[in-house]
Amino acid sequence: MNLQALTAVSPLDGRYGDRTDDLRGIFSEFGLMHYRVLVEIRWLQSLAAHPDIPEVPPLSDEAAKHLESIHDDFGVAQAERIKAIESETNHDVKAVEYYLKECIKNHKELNLIREFIHFACTSEDINNLAYALMLRDGMEQCIRPAMTRLLDHIVNMAQLMADAPMLARTHGQPASPTTMGKEFANTAARLRRQLDGIAAAEYLGKINGAVGNYNAHLIAYPEVDWQTHAKQFVESLGLKWNPRTTQIEPHDYIAELFDAIARFNSILIDFNRDIWGYISLGYFKLRTPTAEVGSSTMPHKVNPINFENAEGNLGTANAILNHLTALLPISRWQRDLSDSTALRNIGSALGYSLIAYHATLKGLGMSKEMDKLLEINAARMKDDLGNHWEVLSEAIQTVMRRHGIEQPYEKLKEFTRSQPVNRETLRAFIETLALPAAAKKSLLELTPATYIGNAQAQAKSL
Repeated sequence: MNLQALTAVSPLDGRYGDRTDDLRGIFSEFGLMHYRVLVEIRWLQSLAAHPDIPEVPPLSDEAAKHLESIHDDFGVAQAERIKAIESETNHDVKAVEYYLKECIKNHKELNLIREFIHFACTSEDINNLAYALMLRDGMEQCIRPAMTRLLDHIVNMAQLMADAPMLARTHGQPASPTTMGKEFANTAARLRRQLDGIAAAEYLGKINGAVGNYNAHLIAYPEVDWQTHAKQFVESLGLKWNPRTTQIEPHDYIAELFDAIARFNSILIDFNRDIWGYISLGYFKLRTPTAEVGSSTMPHKVNPINFENAEGNLGTANAILNHLTALLPISRWQRDLSDSTALRNIGSALGYSLIAYHATLKGLGMSKEMDKLLEINAARMKDDLGNHWEVLSEAIQTVMRRHGIEQPYEKLKEFTRSQPVNRETLRAFIETLALPAAAKKSLLELTPATYIGNAQAQAKSL
């Protein structure tokens, strides 16, 4: 069966393929090959630029241009050629080396230095740099922009709803009121903290041979300062040099990054579940396109499917991210291959995350499909507040404490649990209290909708 969206095993390339399209050129097998080609070319160029490696003389402008064209013109046909070579070598990195030698065999100048392609390198020298570049570019071009777009929208909604009072619920029970904007602000602050950490992530690389000691480099050119050359080379790629490794760069930085992404995702799961709950309470109304169906049997239903979709995909993403975080820093002795197959799932982890960010944005009304899917229901929130005057007992007993009234908590506990509490009964209770006139007046004027502390200011000051 031919591979297409309907026959893809993974929903990343099937059902949700349109949402992960930007990741394909980076995290696919094609993308990995492309980055490997880049690293191999840059390594050969670095050798040619080194004055103490006379066997690789400085490249002519024409030779340099030819090498650049190998990378710049790399496409599916070229990747298929590497795959064909791999079918013979049964080694993916060696196939890239042989492919590059094919590309320069008819170029007299470059063909003379063909054996310096992959010089002194172990496969992991190429792979660790390719994955670092892949991860950096994927984060910068696709994932972080999506995270930032989502955060910015939540911040905007927090400020728009800063003045919308609502009944809070702790342990699922009515509690001191807040505003919807303040609750969105809480999520925004948490997401921003994780995003700041993600933005500051370092992408590490090494190119130091089979066990990290430059053994092959030094036996061939003992006079060359290979550590300095390696550092300059890695940094020339825009990566941070890791000076001490075994055969592999130990992937600690990837684990740190994925840990932060997983925390960002967990916060977003919390947010999606809360929005789902507020929709259930009627605090938000859902709008849907006319032709859309909410249930196959109940015509009236409009379901919070985008928030449910986001939750499911965030969970899938975190399952992969957490596995990679636990696995990648571990390697038996100087190298084993357990990381090799796992690293190929980086795109899956980030792909499921990207789908979830899109679904959350769509649910919040930030999408091409609908200008406004989520609409705050201020009337329902006001009704809910009006049915729970007992939440003012916290305010009353706290003022009683200030003015020296004995056992304020106990008196409010007895009052609120012995009879229905509403505006009238609460006002009657306040009138019995031996409070200063100004304090009593303030409590008599208080309502659940105005007892929101500094929630508005917190929401507006993001």
